[in-house]
Amino acid sequence: MADELRDDMRTARRGSGLTFAVFARQAGYAESYLRNVENGTKPLTSDVAKAYDRVLATGGEFSIAVDGPSRQKAPWNRQETFTILVDMATGGGVDRRSFVTTTGAALTSLVGHWSSILTGQATPAALSDTPADAAPRLFGHIEERLEHLRHLDDEFDSGEMARMARNELALLTRLLKAGGLDETTENRAYSLAAEASRQVAWNLFDSKQHAAAERYYETALRASAEATDVLTGAYAMSFMAIQHYTAGDPNDAVKLLDNAEQTAGSRATPRMRAMLAARKARALSKTGDRRGCARALTAARDLLDLGPSEDDPDYLYWVTQGEIEMIAGSSALELNDPARAVRCFDAAVRADYPGDVQYPKSHAIYLARAAEAHLALHDLDAAVVQARHAGRCLGSVDSARSSSTLAGLRRQLSEHRGHPAVRAFLQEA
Repeated sequence: MADELRDDMRTARRGSGLTFAVFARQAGYAESYLRNVENGTKPLTSDVAKAYDRVLATGGEFSIAVDGPSRQKAPWNRQETFTILVDMATGGGVDRRSFVTTTGAALTSLVGHWSSILTGQATPAALSDTPADAAPRLFGHIEERLEHLRHLDDEFDSGEMARMARNELALLTRLLKAGGLDETTENRAYSLAAEASRQVAWNLFDSKQHAAAERYYETALRASAEATDVLTGAYAMSFMAIQHYTAGDPNDAVKLLDNAEQTAGSRATPRMRAMLAARKARALSKTGDRRGCARALTAARDLLDLGPSEDDPDYLYWVTQGEIEMIAGSSALELNDPARAVRCFDAAVRADYPGDVQYPKSHAIYLARAAEAHLALHDLDAAVVQARHAGRCLGSVDSARSSSTLAGLRRQLSEHRGHPAVRAFLQEA
């Protein structure tokens, strides 16, 4: 096991693109010492493992292997949450494994702790209530930058987005460590830390670093609980659910979304509840539950029809009729109903879904699914039109998840290489 771990550390270092000299300097060790650690002639200590995690932003894969996965068992209190935030802000706890690791009893325990803390808690003070002190003013700037990052999320490379969000998390932990904050301001800091952690997690997920993303989602839930901010926590949980129905067990995704809905309760606006219902519909489609999926989609559409609320969190800007119909189309395709999928995707376009401009990475995935639906209906020309559109959306944006979806579509289209339009598309690609 130790030899395998040393090999993994060496592979991760080499894959970083850093020279050994630069890596050693950033890690704070002599190059010769680290060579001996990797070769097995020096002991692999917890401190060395943490240094590799920090420099490589692998978030704890190596320190967990050395020290054991103690984080999930840590008490849910402010001191432990702060300790975890500091670790995650420096890249600690990230794991390069490309599969979901928090399932079963561990997942039940996680959501149970979060829900029990937040059930019945009052909604926190609005984040825009900024006192005049220098530190709280800085929190306002951090909030603005996190809002800006949300809008950039689907336009820039996932790795760069994760680094920028982690920088905000690091600044928040420094402000918390400095102390001197009143209770309201400190809660605000934890709420912002929850959102920063969610953004890191989402971008790691988009890079298919699933175990790493989970650590940040768990951090987001802990921070939201400390802030008594049920909506930010429920929002993070809904993104964690996407990871589970994409790369794990969709039944776990349903569990997460049920918990988010129940815990948020009446504190969630109709738009927030519509988002949770739509994502639950997608999770249910993955389980094959047609009726449950249909009920959830009906609820999502009805809730969205109630219109916006002045209490809608800013991060729900993307929850529109077009988005709901895109989710409905994906769900129909999952349930082997390509005709319904095409109708839903067309309805999204009619609803002026701004995917090309605002959400190119996500839109590329939806377009690829629309192409799959047309392919299932034997409309090869329409499938190629959608596939080309999906390729244009990605352009220069790097997204492992979107690129993988398009690669899968090309494989399906390659079975129809005899069709002129398909052949031309494959040659272009």
